[in-house]
Amino acid sequence: MEKKDLLNEVVKHIDIKKINTTDLVNAMRDMSFSSRDTANAADIYDRMINDKDCSIILTLAGSTSAAGCMQVYVDMVKNKMVDCIVSTGASIIDMDFFEALGFNHYKGTPFIDDKYLRSNYVDRIYDTYIDEEELQNCDGTIKLIADRLEKRPYSSREFIWEIGKWLSEGNAKKKDSLIQACYENNVPIFCPAFSDCSAGFGLVLHQVENPEKHLTIDSVRDFRELTDIKIKAGTTGLFMIGGGVPKNFVQDTVVCAEILGHEVDMHKYAVQITVADSRDGACSSSTLKEACSWGKVDTTYEQMVYAEATTVVPMIASYIYHKGDWQKREVKNFAKMFLK
Repeated sequence: MEKKDLLNEVVKHIDIKKINTTDLVNAMRDMSFSSRDTANAADIYDRMINDKDCSIILTLAGSTSAAGCMQVYVDMVKNKMVDCIVSTGASIIDMDFFEALGFNHYKGTPFIDDKYLRSNYVDRIYDTYIDEEELQNCDGTIKLIADRLEKRPYSSREFIWEIGKWLSEGNAKKKDSLIQACYENNVPIFCPAFSDCSAGFGLVLHQVENPEKHLTIDSVRDFRELTDIKIKAGTTGLFMIGGGVPKNFVQDTVVCAEILGHEVDMHKYAVQITVADSRDGACSSSTLKEACSWGKVDTTYEQMVYAEATTVVPMIASYIYHKGDWQKREVKNFAKMFLK
């Protein structure tokens, strides 16, 4: 096989608008095991949607965006199902911005010689392939965006906002990216470990070429800004894909607000979809019940769903979309908090 043979079948992103899972989720409510957990998670998400005081925060960790869920998150933003996003850099840059530049993810197989893939400059995410040369184009584009901005510290939220602006100015090859949708719908995106992705390579290039004065990412400012959102929002609900830094980062805003002297409630609603194990004391940053002991998450409306996210995220999101209660929600426009 040549490289063109490896990269010939594009991963297609599922469209929840065309698939109605309402009957399936309703049936799962009377089942057991992960099916009932999934239905309960959908019901908790539905409570978030119908609570007029609730602001909904989506967290993304893992590779679901590369694996076919990218359009799900775009539709959640466009249809008032999400008010703020906290993500790994990879989901936002290596996957979403990457496709906004006109590149694709490809169907592959884990049963292959990875040295052979390396010799062809093909990167693998389990059974999904990426063209490394295209990914390096993504690195370089991040550098070009950084080069044109004022040389000073930025929160990741602020820099991603500038990327969304750049895409909206006519530079997007794919018009329906998550970054652009968030920019156009005033939904802020935070990446607390922003350098751990393609953006990191681009910003290193930018700093090497501008050693005296350059753009930097201020992660402490990220924390402060997200805490400001929690303080303003009051009632909050978390819909979490995977765990790790995004999950812990958003949960910690409750503690941070308290330290700053504000009386805020724990996150009232919480759903986590993960395959992580809790027996090592982690579960990709604790179970939701455990998070209550830290003063982060209330336990009245919480649900852990132990499932691979691409199998249940579209199901839950489709259920919420077709139920239609999102149409009554008022947009929060949290991004406007930071506009000068």
